[in-house]
Amino acid sequence: MLSKTCTYGLQAAIYIAAQPKGQLVSIQTIAENLNISYHFLTKVLQQLTAAGIMTSQRGVNGGVMLAKPAEEITLFDVVSTIDGSDLFTQCMLGLPGCGTAEPCPVHDQWNKLRNQIGLVFTKTTLGALADNANRLNLRLAHPELISVLHI
Repeated sequence: MLSKTCTYGLQAAIYIAAQPKGQLVSIQTIAENLNISYHFLTKVLQQLTAAGIMTSQRGVNGGVMLAKPAEEITLFDVVSTIDGSDLFTQCMLGLPGCGTAEPCPVHDQWNKLRNQIGLVFTKTTLGALADNANRLNLRLAHPELISVLHI
């Protein structure tokens, strides 16, 4: 449902949120720890920076950090920046005009699920996810590539 670009953006955003507040994190470090191509990750983070979700600083001690507290950035903010909001508004079958007046065969089921997904994405913050990752020692990368990500 989410593009690989968006998945990487979410992984990186949670990783950054799990770092000490106000600390710049090098893109190289994030790329290595999450096993994401540095160049690909740079482009993803540029999107989040352009949207005001992150800030960046160039140079030897440069990197990225969240532009505002992690508790104020939701999954919806990140997903809609990278993938747009179609997941939360569009017909599952991609039919234009699908709605109550002209529903598709899965309209009722998808509408309920889409609303639930939307609620989760708008209520879940990077701060909450970063806290869980740190407290429970949860991983953000593929298990075969990195066994456990110690943040």
